[in-house]
Amino acid sequence: MDRASVKDLFKMIDRREPIHYSRTLSGGRPAHTKKEFYNRMVYLHGIGHFHPENVICNKFLEDLNIGTTVDWIMERVGIEERRTVIPLDYLEKTKNANPMETDTVRLYTDAQMGGRAARMALERAGLKATDIGMVISGSSLPQFLTPCMASTVAADLGIDVPCFDINSACGTYGVQMRYLEATKPDRLPPYILVTNIEAATTTIDYSDRRSAVLFGDCATASILSVTIPSNKYFTDCEMDSRPTMWDKVVVPRWGYFNQDGNAVQGYAIRKTTDGLRNILALIPDADPTRIFFIGHQANLGVLQTAAERANIAPAHHWFNVDQYGNVGCAGAPSVLSQHWDELRPGDYVALSIVGAGLTWTQMLLTIAAEG
Repeated sequence: MDRASVKDLFKMIDRREPIHYSRTLSGGRPAHTKKEFYNRMVYLHGIGHFHPENVICNKFLEDLNIGTTVDWIMERVGIEERRTVIPLDYLEKTKNANPMETDTVRLYTDAQMGGRAARMALERAGLKATDIGMVISGSSLPQFLTPCMASTVAADLGIDVPCFDINSACGTYGVQMRYLEATKPDRLPPYILVTNIEAATTTIDYSDRRSAVLFGDCATASILSVTIPSNKYFTDCEMDSRPTMWDKVVVPRWGYFNQDGNAVQGYAIRKTTDGLRNILALIPDADPTRIFFIGHQANLGVLQTAAERANIAPAHHWFNVDQYGNVGCAGAPSVLSQHWDELRPGDYVALSIVGAGLTWTQMLLTIAAEG
């Protein structure tokens, strides 16, 4: 390999670019492989979740007289309840006719939701807020265009640390893990707080039954490290996108959620199944009774179809969309948080998430023996 090629190679490493297998060092040895370079561990020390207390049940939606019934909702989407930061009497009176007004009535800000989830995660990790050296937040629908959501969450926790957002709609959690897995460890602090916060109900037209039945609000928080080990760790974090289909799921500024449901559902089934199969192929010798699946919590039928196609037993498919609705990028990590106390050494959790963009992510959580 000539000097120019070596120089280019190290530029790629500094920029964290994937290195092609065809590049070789002297003697025909591969210079570096994508698998070697990206397959670092992202250690999970604690995780937390928060759902607002206001419950939108199917009877409430039926009573809005928007052309839906309890039976219709269960047949179409299988969602029994969802949570909202908006007072129910406000929704009943206005059907959220003006989304810009929701900030004046909502029970919790995004920062307050994220802070509550973060405090649960910190308690589970046995850490204090002052142990956190960086905050990374994400959302499909951040409350503010500026500043970054991470700054508001850090302020709620009373800490001054570097803050920034990584947003990729419903696939945000996987993209955040991909970023941490690919970043130089010596450039990151020991503990990083990653939050995913969604107040999706603030963008829903509650006179439209197509979207009114789907969404809920939630926040999650994960305490992560790439240098301090834990017996729970993410590996094989991958992502990809189909930007030519960006317009299939859209929330315009000052507008309502809108999607091409048929196109998105079919694509979600295929990509969720593909991602799940890719993860399972990494652990061919694992005990099937110790493998669990979590997908994007948008449609129970999509998730069940993907699980069936990948031969995941129903008892090993973890979900909460039936009780909390579609909570965007907070959905998959909220399911993981709700099962935190059930995780045992020898377990694997395969996460396969598809969202707007269209972007899809996949990653493997391994629970190893303590010590």
